[in-house]
Parts: sequence; C-alpha cells; structure tokens
Amino acid sequence: MNGAIDAAINEAFRPFASFLVEIVFFSIPLGTSELPLIVVWLMAGAAYFTFYFRFINIRGFAHAIRIVAGKEDKEPKAPGEVSHFQALTTAVSGTIGVGNIVHVAVAISIGGPGATFWLIVAGFLGMASKFIECTLGVKYRQTNDDGSVSGGPMFYIDKGFAELNRPRLGKAMAWYYAVCLILGCLGAGCMFQANQAYVQFVNVTGGEASWFADNGWVFGTLLAVLTALVIVGGIKNIARVTSKLVPFMALLYVGSALIVIGANYDGLPGAFVSIVTNAFSPEGVSGGLIAVLVLGFRRAAFSNEAGIGSSSIAHAAVRTQEPLTQGFVAMLEPFIDTVVVCSITALVITLTVYDPAMLNDGVISGVELTSSAFASVIPWFPYVLAVVIILFAYSTMISWSYYGLEGFIYIFGAKQWTKITFNLMFCVFVVIGCSTQLDAVLDFSDAMIFALALANVLALFMLAPGVKSDLDEYWKRVGR
Repeated sequence: MNGAIDAAINEAFRPFASFLVEIVFFSIPLGTSELPLIVVWLMAGAAYFTFYFRFINIRGFAHAIRIVAGKEDKEPKAPGEVSHFQALTTAVSGTIGVGNIVHVAVAISIGGPGATFWLIVAGFLGMASKFIECTLGVKYRQTNDDGSVSGGPMFYIDKGFAELNRPRLGKAMAWYYAVCLILGCLGAGCMFQANQAYVQFVNVTGGEASWFADNGWVFGTLLAVLTALVIVGGIKNIARVTSKLVPFMALLYVGSALIVIGANYDGLPGAFVSIVTNAFSPEGVSGGLIAVLVLGFRRAAFSNEAGIGSSSIAHAAVRTQEPLTQGFVAMLEPFIDTVVVCSITALVITLTVYDPAMLNDGVISGVELTSSAFASVIPWFPYVLAVVIILFAYSTMISWSYYGLEGFIYIFGAKQWTKITFNLMFCVFVVIGCSTQLDAVLDFSDAMIFALALANVLALFMLAPGVKSDLDEYWKRVGR
C-alpha cells in the first residue's frame, strides 16, 4: 500500500477519529496542562477500590505470591484451561510493551525524575482495580460447548447486571464493550504493535538503507505467520508461549537495565532524592503528576490496563474453583509492569541521560532517549533494547489477539468459524500494520481502548459489593 493510499485512508477516517478522540479524551484545564476526564475516571476507580477493599494491594500481596508459587489453591482438576502462573504471564505479556520504554521516557522528559514517584503511585492504586475486575472475570466466566472458557468484562457485565435486575442495561453495556474491544484490538493491539516491531527491525538492519525499509509487507507477513503459529492453538498455546517468553524478555530487559544502573551506582542516592523532592515541587507536580496521569494512564494504560478490563479475559481462563485467587494473582500485574519494569526504566534514564533542560526545551524523546541511556554504558546495548522492544510488541500482539477473539465470541458465539475468521482477520491486520502509516485509524483504536473504561469502571462500582462479601468469606475460610 503506497503513501497516496495511506493519505487517502487517513483523510477519510480522520473526522471519525477526531470526533471519538475528543469525546473520550475530553479534558479540563489544569494549570498549563489539560487533564482528560477519562484519566480522572480511571484514577478515581483505582483509589476507591484501594480504600473499599481496605488496601488489598498490601494485605493480599504475600497471599498472591503464595498462589502463583503453587502453595495455595491446588486444584489440578478444577475448571479452566491454564495455571495461575500461565494466566498471569499471558496477561503480563499484554501489558508489558512499548509503553514501558517510550512513555516512561516521555513522562520524565516532561515532568522530570518526580514522574517516577507518581508512576509508582499509579501502579500501586491500579492493583486494586485489577483485583476486582479479574475476580469478576473468573466469577462470571462461561464454559463453551467445545470445552473452552470465555470470560472478561462482556460476560461479567451481562451476567452481573442481570443479577442486579438490570439485564437490558447489562446487555447493552456488554455489547458496547465487545465492539470497542474488537476495534481497539485490531488497531492498538495489533497494527500499532506490529508497526513498532517493524520500525525497530528496520533500525537495527540499516535504517533507511535497509532492504526492509520499503518492503514492510515482507516483515509483516513473517510476523503474521509467527503470530498465527501461536494464536491458532487458543489460550492454552498462547499461555505456553507467554509462560516462557515473558520471563525471558523481562529478565533480558531488567538485567540489561541493572547493568546500566550498577555502572552508575554512585548516583543512586541522588537519584532517589531527586525523584521524591521533584515529585512534590511545583515544577514536579505540574510535570510529574500530569505526565504520569495523562501519559501513564492515557497512553500507558497499555502498560497496566487497570480499569480497562482487558486482562481479566486472560485471567478468566485459569484453573480454579475460587475466583478470588486469580484476583490476588492479577494484582501482581501492575506491580511487575509499572512498579518494577517502568521504575527501572526511569532509574536508567535519570542516572544517565536526563537533563533538567528537557523541561524548559520541551524535548520529548521515547525510544531514542532510553536507547541513549543504554548506550552510555555499553555501545551495543541499544541492539539489546531493539530485540526487547520487538519481543514486547510480539507478546502484546498474541495476548491481544485472544482479547479481541473473546469479544468476537461474545457477539457471534464460540463456533469454529468464529475463531478462524477472527484469527485470519487479525493476521491480515498484522501485515497492514507493517505496510502502512494509518495514523487516524490508530488514533481511533487508541480511543476505543480507553472507551472500554467507561463501561468497565461503572460495572466495577456496581458489582463491588458482591466481591467484598465474597472476600470477607474467603478470608474466614483461609484463617485471616
């Protein structure tokens, strides 16, 4: 597809994209910045659930570790398709992505080191949102005729609202969620990720001089084949791959980052002081808080997805009789993704290439900034970073293919033709993502992802009392 066709599609689609973006990201002025109301909605939900469940993100953390380690909830014959660990890695593979690198760099460029503090706060609060939505994902899941399991917001909104005697509202909200999920999946979860993998591959194979620079469809086809080999096997196959891929890519990235941090260990005390003091200074609050809330929750909701509800689809496939156990496990997602991985990225940048002049000059660098930080220690480290980004993008794609498929199944049913049709469509969009620059389409799908939160957070508020009652009974059973 050539540039002229790309431009025509963008121009045709731009009015729809602009209209949706303006609605979803409607903002209120806040000093020199703007705060989207969708960010307020997500943040309010995360803070509310943290207090409503009495800081479950702290009280349940050790219990979550025990469940993942197999010391609790030992039910090999329980309904479901994957283990607690496999469900976690599948969900984490959908959350650890380009945002962990790009948007952290952008946040620090805008808000300084203090952005890291608010990053951790956002991740901590998001653990409570993740707890309730993934508990509900298992509680209201359904077993299909072919033995597979389907769950997620579509199902807990539909069934949960029926129990509240609001079946029509629940059905309408569930359909709304499923449609937004499918469209968002094909754009932000597929085309965008494929494009990011392609861009990184071109960069490490010669940049503009690379043969692949003008043959994106070749790389896209290869990526689509690799994607198809995983996703045609369903959640069991996806879980098998992610249970090996996620630990590998996380250790590769974190290990490389720790080498950079270790090489600059003498600057660690000053970096920690800068992070805390800058977070509460007038400059830090306007830059740091807004950077994390707007860039962290608006763009890097891909990062922890707390309040979006998408990862509850993966968690719903777990083998368990007790929905709350996977709610505990799901809390580890924002912790790993945001508190650990994003914070390490922030430390790498703060210790190496961060310059206070960024705040005044408006320098906003993403991968380039992080790449420079890695290169400051070992010149060839940017190649390691490129490999990590490609793996991040690929793992995100295969997880989001399952999310989109479940939305498709909710609307059309769990039939064989349904799964084949969606998987084929997803692979075609992988090729398109590497061959085009459909910015308006990606803006539209980006907004679709956040539009999911409108229905999901409202449903969480409505269904929270039932989860709280279940939690109180659960603590009594396990002796807490």
